[in-house]
Amino acid sequence: MNADAAGIVNVEDIEYRRVAGESLLARIYTPAGAGPFPAVVGVHGGAWTSGDRLQNEPIDRALAAAGAVVVALDFRMPPKFRYPASVEDINYGIRWVKSRADELRTRAGSVGAVGTSSGAHQMLLNLLDPDNANYAAREFGGLDASVGYAVAGWPVADPVARYRMVLERKNERLVAAHNAFFPSEQAMADGNPQAILERGPKVSLPPLLVLQGTNDDNVTPDMAARFVDAYRRAGGKASLHMFKDQPHTFVTKDPSTPQSLEAIRLICDFVVKRGAGI
Repeated sequence: MNADAAGIVNVEDIEYRRVAGESLLARIYTPAGAGPFPAVVGVHGGAWTSGDRLQNEPIDRALAAAGAVVVALDFRMPPKFRYPASVEDINYGIRWVKSRADELRTRAGSVGAVGTSSGAHQMLLNLLDPDNANYAAREFGGLDASVGYAVAGWPVADPVARYRMVLERKNERLVAAHNAFFPSEQAMADGNPQAILERGPKVSLPPLLVLQGTNDDNVTPDMAARFVDAYRRAGGKASLHMFKDQPHTFVTKDPSTPQSLEAIRLICDFVVKRGAGI
């Protein structure tokens, strides 16, 4: 375990799961102090096909410095593994964090999640339906995969609408990513947070913070707005913060800009308050 230069955050990589011959690592950022702290499971983006637990490090370090434990996950990805394997890994990861609450200096009831882009899509599936038979991990007995609060950064909240958009725009990279991750368009429809809300079954609706850039040509701003509207109509509390002229993944592209710093501040304030039950 190593302390960062400011002496605020301790960082450790550990294996949290071994499945299908894969060793899956988590990077754990721990605040200084005795705790208990809020804890969030971090889910990276990368169009479902790339990226790793280090991708959101500027956000993760800021959260730990603000007083939250962050458990940033690696998970199975294409081409070897397709949907819903990674969603199951995230479900497992949430339960794993709860099972080690004392060791991580948190409480099971203080666990939330932070996901970005395609990671936000997978996080939202677990948020809405943590016991879904397609991806629920059962290894931890009575511990479920529900979260008390969540942050979705520039989320792929409607993969079907996004797929149609990138087909129309002839964005071959993102079309290929959709096809690599989802076995079929029916799977894309089944694993669609927007559709889950609109179909109207009983779902989990913890407090949600959504961040979106207005100059995002990867996930258009109207998709985030439609998801937040549906979330509210379903009875959940969700806040949407739009960042003028900002592109996709603007926070991790340049965490030093005023817009990125404001987004990180919003994330930290939300997590610390919600994790403390405020």
